Parts: sequence; C-alpha cells; structure tokens
Amino acid sequence: MESAIDKHLVCPRRLSRRVDDDYQPPFPMYVARAAEDLQQVVMGYFGVQYRGAGKRAAALAALRRMVADFGAVDGPANHDLTQHTDNEGYDNLIVVGYWRDPAAYQRWVTSLAIAEWWESEERLTDGVGYFREIAAPRAEQFETLYAFTDAFPGVGAIMDGVSGEVEEHGYWGSMRDRFPISQIDWMQADGELRIVHGDPSKGGRVVVHAHDNIALIRSGQDWRAAESDERRLYLDEIEPTLRAGMDFLRDNGAAAGCYSNRYVQSIDLDGNLLDESYNIGHWRSLERLERWAESHPTHLRIFVTFFRVVAGLSKLRLYHEVSVFDAKHQVYEYVNCHPQTGMMRDAAR
Repeated sequence: MESAIDKHLVCPRRLSRRVDDDYQPPFPMYVARAAEDLQQVVMGYFGVQYRGAGKRAAALAALRRMVADFGAVDGPANHDLTQHTDNEGYDNLIVVGYWRDPAAYQRWVTSLAIAEWWESEERLTDGVGYFREIAAPRAEQFETLYAFTDAFPGVGAIMDGVSGEVEEHGYWGSMRDRFPISQIDWMQADGELRIVHGDPSKGGRVVVHAHDNIALIRSGQDWRAAESDERRLYLDEIEPTLRAGMDFLRDNGAAAGCYSNRYVQSIDLDGNLLDESYNIGHWRSLERLERWAESHPTHLRIFVTFFRVVAGLSKLRLYHEVSVFDAKHQVYEYVNCHPQTGMMRDAAR
C-alpha cells in the first residue's frame, strides 16, 4: 500500500487528511505516476457547436480540421473525441488534447496555421460555433484514480506509469487527499468569472476571465471490452443513475456551484458513437464539488452503486481525474456559441 501522492511531491503536511493513518481502503485502486520532470500539463477542450442535422457535416469537417491540427509540430501527446447535446438543444463535438509541456502547447497554439484559423473572420460566418477551454494545472494541482492499471485515458496517457494500490480512496474527502497541494493549501476559490471581451447575447467572440482554484472533473466509464454481464450491469444499473446525476447538474448545477456540466460520449472521426463516456464538470471550487458529492441524492446513489459492484469488475473500466487551476493558467473563449455555453452562463457582464 502506498500514498497517492508521489514521493517527490510529498512535503511537510500543514493540513490533516480526512482519515487516520491506519485506514485500510475496501478495494484496490490506482493512480498514474509521472517522473519528476513533469512540472505542469495542459488540458485543452476544443469544441464545435451546431443545431440541426443540416449543420452536422460542417461541424464534423471543423472537428476533423482540429484533429488534423493536433498532428502538427508540438501538438498534444494524447487526444480523444466526444459528442453531447446540451440543454438548449445544441449538439457539441469536442476534441480534448493533453500536453505534457506547456511550452510546446504555447508554440503550437501561437503557430501561424493554428492562430490564423482560430482568429479568422470565417469562424464568425461559417454557420457553427466554436469554443476552447484551456487549463494548465501544475503537478501538485491534479489527481487521478483508476480501477485498472493500463492504457490510461485522459491525463494519465501522458504520464509515465502506475502506482501500486493506494491508500487515499473509498472515503469522503479522499479526492482532496490525493492532491499533492492538499498538504499545504485548502484550494479555496478566489474571485469571480467575468466577461472581458464580447457580449454572449450578441454572439461573436466572447472571452471569460477565470478565477483561482476552479475545479475540473473528468469522470469516465469505458465498457468497450465489457462482456455481457458487465455490460448489462453498466447499462441497466450504473448508467441510468449516473445520467440522472449528470442531467441534474447540467440543468440545476448553478445553485450547487457547478459552472458547467457535460455528460459526453466518445466518437470516432465520422461521428459514430463508441462504448465510452465521461463527465466534464467545471466547479467554482473543489469544496463545492465535494459538498455536492457528499450530500446530493443523485451522487449518493452513484457512490453506493459503485461500492457494491467495483470489486467484481474485470472489463468495465471506471476512472476520474480532478484538477484545480491558477487564474493565469486558464483560457475560456467562445465564438458564436449560445449564451449558456460553458463558463458564459455564470460570468458577470
């Protein structure tokens, strides 16, 4: 048994954990490990938004352009594709990229081909919306958790290996305890979301300025390799409960401190659905995410169901990654998106 916090990220603890030192978790879970040279990562969510089947071809073409751009020099080391329909009836295609080196990301995003395409006037007139939501946590500002030990998705794919069984899971507060920065910092929200360019009600280009310690959770389910019993367990028992919780946050999350909640399903380049999904949730703070998770009936049902079945899983892959960010390491930009998209909904005008 080992700590989720890697040895090179351990420091003298000023803040206590939520459990005693002799705590033993009820089942095995693992975290991704990275070498000491990993100081900061970049997580880039690049979206295309459209409404109606007539716009789908144009949206898929834009998505493919984004994916092709990822193949340029200094592009991300890992990416995946998703789709979802939001509560305003708009379809959204997202390609998510992960960079191990923030300097490489900066070279990529400021390269002539990438910058000219994003800034082109054609983005305002080609009939679909676009957004990019970029965040770059330092190594001490994110944590991972997996019920499996290989082929990690998301940020785990750009890390270097896997831990042994870790201590910090299976209890309320374990998510916070897995953050290296939790040893010395409460990760409290500081400031408000603000519109600093544009007007969401008028479309066009809108930029939202973030605040410190926004929390982002990606919580995933992969049933591509699951056989009949596990597939039935997921589709009949786990997924309906999960969807109810995700729909609640999508529609009512503002009161809970959830800025944006997207329950997405993976796709291929042609838009075909794959047997994999995840939640993308932006929260005002880790504390607001914890409060909802520990108290709301929809998440309690998810938690109880997971505890009941996790020990018997073999092919169903469940995981999450959670990050917090400094304000200066976040970018939220929208082009011709509806005003409820992403961080625009809760940003002060």
